[in-house]
Amino acid sequence: MEFYFKKRRWKILLLLLAVAIGIGSFLYTNWLVRKMAVEERKNVELWAAATQKLATYDLNSNLDITFLVDILNRNTTIPIIITDSLGQIGDSRNISFSPEHKEKILRRELTKMKEENDPIIISVSETETQYLYYRDSVLLENLKYYPLVQFAIIILFILVAYLAFNSSRNAEQNQVWVGMSKETAHQLGTPISSLMAWVELLKMKNVDENLIQEFEKDTQRLQKITERFSKIGSVPELTRTDVGETIRSTVEYLKTRSSGRVRFILDFDQEKKYEAPLNASLFSWVIENLCKNAIDAMNNDGTIQVSLTEKGGQIIIEVTDTGKGVSKTYFKTVFQPGFTTKRRGWGLGLSLAKRIVENYHKGKIFLKQSEINKGTTFRIVLNKV
Repeated sequence: MEFYFKKRRWKILLLLLAVAIGIGSFLYTNWLVRKMAVEERKNVELWAAATQKLATYDLNSNLDITFLVDILNRNTTIPIIITDSLGQIGDSRNISFSPEHKEKILRRELTKMKEENDPIIISVSETETQYLYYRDSVLLENLKYYPLVQFAIIILFILVAYLAFNSSRNAEQNQVWVGMSKETAHQLGTPISSLMAWVELLKMKNVDENLIQEFEKDTQRLQKITERFSKIGSVPELTRTDVGETIRSTVEYLKTRSSGRVRFILDFDQEKKYEAPLNASLFSWVIENLCKNAIDAMNNDGTIQVSLTEKGGQIIIEVTDTGKGVSKTYFKTVFQPGFTTKRRGWGLGLSLAKRIVENYHKGKIFLKQSEINKGTTFRIVLNKV
């Protein structure tokens, strides 16, 4: 479980780093936007001052107005509209329009400008006053959205990287799973063959028949386990099988090898057939893993109830125990390889169960509910066809 705490910490740190980068970029760009807005305001004020100078220019004077004209011509980005004191539009700059829609577009632009910025007053004469309205340039408008775009790109990059990492990790895990399973099946083959030979030898020695039967059951069990491991990584053959019978036989086996303080309850009609496409050997493994986890959670003392119902085109299996329960914090991680709350064990049981149910049987398995010191319920949903 410590492994998952470390992974979660790294994910949180990376997320916080991304958020910090995004916020830093957002704040910096906003600062640039404010600076540019101030600069544009100064440019507009300068443009207004030049306009005022030209409006009051004395033609008989020898003043060089080249600089003033240059100021007026230099503005090629900031949209501007000049009105008189009655609100009539006199001049405009950097606003695109067609001649037939000129008045409509300029009025619409003027409304936007009044909402965005205060006008600059141009005193043409003692009796005539003009008002210069403007709005942000296209560059400044686009720059305002840049932080949001940048932040979205950062989030998208993290998401793509996370999905790519997960995909690569899952592919690697699959290879490890398959390789480990095949090798385990291969390694078990020789000792099982030897055990079968020893059982036959015991039969010839007039050993207690009951003892030999138990040896045979365990040897057959080892054969079944070997068969399960050998099927990992291969597409298992599914046949219409009575799910209830598979559950019943699995529970009967566990009963004889569990503490007498563990009580099993089969909560379904055992005379009825609940058929579904199934690989009985693998699905039995799922029920066995869920029950063994329940036994550990109850410290070999409590009740395990297995219910089986049909709903529409689905078969629903629930395994409920009276154990110590699982914190809601771990609801989404209990099926991940390596997750375990026990001192011993690899934390592979539930991960294998999920793979068998969802990958091989196209069903669903999830932790339905759990309460600390009260118990846990796992639910499996299988399709009947």
